[in-house]
Amino acid sequence: MISKTQAKTDIPTQIKNSELVEIRRRQIVDAAVELFIEQGFHKSTTRQIARASGLSIGSLYEYIASKEDILFLVCDAIHAEVEKGVADALERAEKGPNTLAEVIKEYFWVCHQMNDHILLIYQETQSLPKKFRKLVLENEVRITGLFTGVIARLMGTGDLPGMDEKTVDLIAHNISVLGHMWTFRRWFLANHYSIDMYIDLQTRYILGMCRATATMV
Repeated sequence: MISKTQAKTDIPTQIKNSELVEIRRRQIVDAAVELFIEQGFHKSTTRQIARASGLSIGSLYEYIASKEDILFLVCDAIHAEVEKGVADALERAEKGPNTLAEVIKEYFWVCHQMNDHILLIYQETQSLPKKFRKLVLENEVRITGLFTGVIARLMGTGDLPGMDEKTVDLIAHNISVLGHMWTFRRWFLANHYSIDMYIDLQTRYILGMCRATATMV
């Protein structure tokens, strides 16, 4: 089961009880994500999703208007889970020079544990209407912003060397993408590296990037 989703106001529903909408959409998301991972978005039918979520097809359409609505709710729930993992890592990490390494480790573990879910976003986002694709990309940027924030905080305490804004943003995006790389290149990487080895090497690379770019500023 992935994280609690928001009852999106831009997805129509016939039900006025927002708490019930949240509960039913969570059922739908939990059922749909497994079907989408197993057989893909296009091969999964709303009837299959309804059956797997314990709803009739008529009841399903009281909470969503289309299969694309479900896909967006799935993507949004996956992002919420990843964001929660990063936020939890930030809360657990001690202040000091190892904070960024701890955050990277926790984030990469979240990506490892949710690799099928993250791959689903990469594969199926193109099937979303433009307005939903925009929201999915905004979610990605918001998660990356968490890394930007921790780097900026560590620069402020002197635990990381000073870097300009563009450099900090680029390093934050590198962290985000390298976590995802374990997902979409795992067909190769998992045969050559353990997840612990991958985390260790990539963490050294990112911290080295911080030190190297700081000397260039």
